[in-house]
Amino acid sequence: MNTTNGHSTSGPGPGAGSDDRARDLMEEVATAHRIPGLTVAVATPDALLYTGAVGYADLADRRPASVDDQYPWFSMTKIATATTAVRLHRSGVLDLDAPIGHYLPDYRPHPKHGHPTTRHLLTHTAGLSNPVPVRWVRLEHEPADATVIGRIIAEHGTPVRAVGHQASYSNIGYLLAGEVIAAASGHSVEDNVRHQVLQPLSMTTTSYDYLPDASRSVGYVRVPRPVVPLLRAALPRGLVGHRIAGHSALNPFLINGAAFGGLVGTVTDAVRLAAVHAAQPHDPERILSHDDIDAMRTIASPGKRFDHGIGWFRKPADAHRTPGFVEHYGTGCGYWNAMRIYPERRLAMVAMTNTTYAWDFDRLFTRLEELS
Repeated sequence: MNTTNGHSTSGPGPGAGSDDRARDLMEEVATAHRIPGLTVAVATPDALLYTGAVGYADLADRRPASVDDQYPWFSMTKIATATTAVRLHRSGVLDLDAPIGHYLPDYRPHPKHGHPTTRHLLTHTAGLSNPVPVRWVRLEHEPADATVIGRIIAEHGTPVRAVGHQASYSNIGYLLAGEVIAAASGHSVEDNVRHQVLQPLSMTTTSYDYLPDASRSVGYVRVPRPVVPLLRAALPRGLVGHRIAGHSALNPFLINGAAFGGLVGTVTDAVRLAAVHAAQPHDPERILSHDDIDAMRTIASPGKRFDHGIGWFRKPADAHRTPGFVEHYGTGCGYWNAMRIYPERRLAMVAMTNTTYAWDFDRLFTRLEELS
């Protein structure tokens, strides 16, 4: 199956019947959850099986959603950051098991809770807090403040619970991982991700900025009009834009914190990265060895909300589902994205939406797996 906006395109797949069912499913999910626009891509390590889009990327202009639309990745970025760190570890640039103070001399561990390694950061076992990052953004054309990350780490970067014990999701861990990557390599985390992940996988429509002259999806928050002043107060100045069809549009913004959530790109690029992690030993190796792929997607660190691997996670309640999967979400104001891999099936899938609210991505992915 391979379609875009419901129109068949060239590519591998089981045929138009599956394409039609996939599009019907997308429309059902989007309608049920009042999602303005939904884009989906499904791939194996060696083929793009399906791409599709329903709804609107821009409600005001009635511009249809497209798989070429750029979306903020938010926390799906962590898969790219973790992949970069693992590649640097394999090449000897970075030791995932060294205390991070080896690379960050000014870092101060907690005297009782312990000193995290980069592996602890990547598996969310560093004992760190997870403050709400709702204001860690800036309008697209505002210059980046180079001091923001340092201030956040200074306030939240010391463990608040025992290092190496129960996993607990934390954006702070990935901010610190980005600092370690930069210190170990002598180059920014952004440059490392470009060199280690984006360029080798030909992810040409993904970056840490919106690409000029490329389509993008407008983010929306569905709130009643009387609530809009509260929304404006909660978000950075100038972020909330016009009202349309019961939604408040968001003006384009970027994330302060490249390592935890800074990528902006398309669903087709995202599935290229996910598909690398869905590979089996008989597949050619691309950017990661099979041992490293297996280590990243092995869920070895239990937690309350999620059990974690390196980058990837899974809800405890999903541990015994078949076929097995791991996943990651990318959510924030205006957008709700999800990425899932089924290693036994060699399947990867990504869905990107321009709604703020959680929706039934599990039904979407489960049915797409059955159709693939």
